[in-house]
Amino acid sequence: MRIGELAAHTGASIRSLRHYEEQELLRSTRTKGGQRHYTEDEISRVLLLRRLYAAGLTSQTIRALLPCLQSPAVTNSDAAHARLIHERDRLAAHIADLAHTLDALDGLIAANRADRALQVVSEASGDHNGEEVAGVAGHVRENGGAVSSSARRAGTGG
Repeated sequence: MRIGELAAHTGASIRSLRHYEEQELLRSTRTKGGQRHYTEDEISRVLLLRRLYAAGLTSQTIRALLPCLQSPAVTNSDAAHARLIHERDRLAAHIADLAHTLDALDGLIAANRADRALQVVSEASGDHNGEEVAGVAGHVRENGGAVSSSARRAGTGG
């Protein structure tokens, strides 16, 4: 089958299929005119590649795992297992880093909205006491966007 047919059967883009070949994850034969030709077996291989990429694995990792999938044996199966555990741990650490970054961004968003809300309240009330607004704003930033009733009354961080 030609590359467009393989793409249609697997949902992979033609560009992805060419990339898989460049990464030595997929093989084709070439016609005299240079067109790629794939066997029916390549459908399941491309579907597997898509699952591995969707799991966050790199081309290099996938290439290392393929021998185990093609001809399972105790040695390469154990090596594949260890590699998959390593990749899972790497992804878990990355997820934890992203969660920390998300928390920090949420704090910035809350502080931004709190500062803006205080500006609006200050402008609406005609209160031009900058120290009072700054004190409440500082308290809000320190507490992740929360404004206590005592801070609102006192206009301070307490």
